[in-house]
Amino acid sequence: MQKLLAIGNEILSQVKLNVRLLDVTQNAMPLLYSAFRQCYSSEFAGDIFDESKKDSSNKLANFIRETLSSGHESPLEHVKFTFAIEGISRALTHQLVRHRMASYSQQSQRYVRENDLDYIIPPSIEADKVMRNEFTRIISEIQTSYNKIIGIFKEKGIDGEIANQDARFILPQAAESKIVVTMNCRELLHFFEERCCTRAQWEIRNLANEMLRICQREMPPIFSRAGAKCIRLGYCPEGTDRTCGKYPSKEEVLGRK
Repeated sequence: MQKLLAIGNEILSQVKLNVRLLDVTQNAMPLLYSAFRQCYSSEFAGDIFDESKKDSSNKLANFIRETLSSGHESPLEHVKFTFAIEGISRALTHQLVRHRMASYSQQSQRYVRENDLDYIIPPSIEADKVMRNEFTRIISEIQTSYNKIIGIFKEKGIDGEIANQDARFILPQAAESKIVVTMNCRELLHFFEERCCTRAQWEIRNLANEMLRICQREMPPIFSRAGAKCIRLGYCPEGTDRTCGKYPSKEEVLGRK
């Protein structure tokens, strides 16, 4: 989703978050069931898998929920989700790739030229006219300077990724990026615990909440109670001075003052 903005000779595009599920592991529930069962059974997981495909989805879901409640999560690593994501900033992707148990394929600023700079503007800045005008003015100036540098490279007979790879140094963290992300279910639970929290930055929190919505739709036995870590713990582990108030603080639960 784009919002076009003309400043001087530049046409800039303010873009919005878009998340699309590309793929989920096939036969995910029988696979998870057989992986969980293998840990406690002398049977071969292949035979368990074949038999479980004949069982009702409720039976598999209930078994998985019960086993998960005991804290046994490692079999979740056998099932993965793949998302296509656009309308996010480079500032967000720098945070996202810190989640190391995942696979990423990100749009390159070396091979993709930023002829029309798409950007993300924080809501706090967009809501203030003075800050919004200053923000978009700087974005426009960066676009102008980027185009000028590319033009000078061309005059020198340098084009394509050789020019792009150095011109990109001027681009801001607000520059929009596109990325494909694959995470297994266990890592997704961890990702949601960290990034759905109100203390996470607004942009990656919005992304996490949208990914969580998709996961809950696709696989409720795993993700029905996923989210910020306070949901699992029943209290906020961040400390009394940092809690959002949705849950009691850790100190309150432990009876400390």
